[in-house]
Amino acid sequence: MLWINLVDKTGSGLWFSVTALYFVVVGGLSTGATGLLLGIGGAFGLAGPPLAGRLADRVPLTRVLLAVQILRGASSLLLLFWHGFWPLLPLVALGSFGERSASVLTKLFAARVAGGDRARYQAIQRTVVNLGYTIGGLAASAALAVGSTAVYRGLLLGDGLSFVAVALLVARCAEPPSATRTVAVHPVAGKEAGTGKGAGTAAAASTPAPAQTPVTAPAPAPANPWRDPGYLGYAALDSVMFLYGAALSVGLPLWIVTRTTAPHGLAAAVFVVNTVIVVFCQVRLSRYGRSPRIAAGALRHVAVWFAVCGATAALAVVHAPWAATLSVIGCAVAVTVVEMIQSAVSWELSVSLAPADAQGAYVGVHGLAQSAERCVGPLLMTSAVLAGGPLGWLVFGAVLAAAALLQRRLVLRRLDRLGAAASPTPLSVAPITVSEQ
Repeated sequence: MLWINLVDKTGSGLWFSVTALYFVVVGGLSTGATGLLLGIGGAFGLAGPPLAGRLADRVPLTRVLLAVQILRGASSLLLLFWHGFWPLLPLVALGSFGERSASVLTKLFAARVAGGDRARYQAIQRTVVNLGYTIGGLAASAALAVGSTAVYRGLLLGDGLSFVAVALLVARCAEPPSATRTVAVHPVAGKEAGTGKGAGTAAAASTPAPAQTPVTAPAPAPANPWRDPGYLGYAALDSVMFLYGAALSVGLPLWIVTRTTAPHGLAAAVFVVNTVIVVFCQVRLSRYGRSPRIAAGALRHVAVWFAVCGATAALAVVHAPWAATLSVIGCAVAVTVVEMIQSAVSWELSVSLAPADAQGAYVGVHGLAQSAERCVGPLLMTSAVLAGGPLGWLVFGAVLAAAALLQRRLVLRRLDRLGAAASPTPLSVAPITVSEQ
C-alpha cells in the first residue's frame, strides 16, 4: 500500500499545482467559471467517503478500491477530450468523488493491515504521501517553465496514467484480514469416506444422521453512524480543525502577497517548509496516536499550536521585511506541527471510537470532515479570515484551538462511557462467511 500511495500522490502532485491553470488555458473557462467548476465538483466528493466506507463493510475492500481507482483514471483521461463548463463538470465531479472515496478506503486498508501498530504505519504512510506530492510538484514546476498547451495535457495524462498504475497494483493486493471473517468448508460427498469398491455404501451406512441445527437469534443490525450524536459531534469538530489545510494552501500564500512585506517567493516556499518537516518528523510524532487516551491528551498540544498559528500570521503585517518573513515561516511551522499531530490523533480516534461491526461506515462518515473543509475552507479564508486582517487570523486561531479543547472533552467522555481500554480497538468488518467448495 505504501507503493500505491507513492504512485498515486506523485500523479496527483503533477495535477494539483496546475488544475486551475489547465481549465483556463486548455479548457477555455474564465477564472470565475473555473472556481465554480471546482467548487461544485468538490461538493460531489462529499458523497464519496460514507458510500465507500459502507461498501467496505459489505464487500471485499480491495474490489471497492480497484473500482474507485479505475473511476479516477477514466475521469482524468476523459478530461483530455472535453472543453467547456458543462461537459467538464461531470468529469470533475466523478474525479472528486473517486479521490475522497480512495482516501477513506486506503485508510481502512492500512488500519486493517497494521492493526495495533496503525499509528506508526499512518505516520510512514503520510511521509510517503508527502514525498509523492513533492516529486510530482517539482516535475510540474519544471514543466510549467515551458507553459505550452501540450505541457498541460502531458501533466494531466501523467495523472491519469498514475491511476491506471495504481489500479494494477491494487489488483495484486490480497484482501486484508478481519478478526470476524470466518471460513466454512463444505466437503464434497464421498471424499472423506474412503475409496474402493463399496466405499460409498459403507459411508452411507456409517454416517450418522445429521444433528438438528440449533435455532439462533438473528444478529443485531450494525450501528448507524448517522444516529450516533457523539461520533457526529467528534467528526464535526474535526471538520473545523481540518481548516488548517485551507490556511496553508489558500490563506497564508494570499496573505503573504497582499498584506505583508515578506518576499512573494515565500508563497511557494511555505509548501517546501511543510513537506520537509513532515518527511523528517511525522514518524516521530506518531506517538501521539498510540492509543485513544493518548490521542485525546494530544489535543491540548494541537490547541496551543493553533493559537500560535493565528498569532504569528497576524504579526506578519509588521513593516520590516525580515520580521514579516520570520512571522510567515513561524506560521508555516505551526501549521505543519498541527498537521502532523492532528493527523495522528484523527487517524486513531476515527477508528477507535467506532463500533467494531461498522467501522467502515463510521470512518466513511468521518471522511466527510476533510471533504467539507475542501469545499468551505477556501471561501472562509478569503471572505472572513483575510478580510478580517490580523484580527481575522487571531480569531481563526482561537476558534480552532477551542474546537480542539472541546473535542478533547467529548472524546474523553465517550471513552469513559464505553469503558475503552488504553490499547487501540481492533479493526474489523461486519461478520461474513465465505463458502469454499
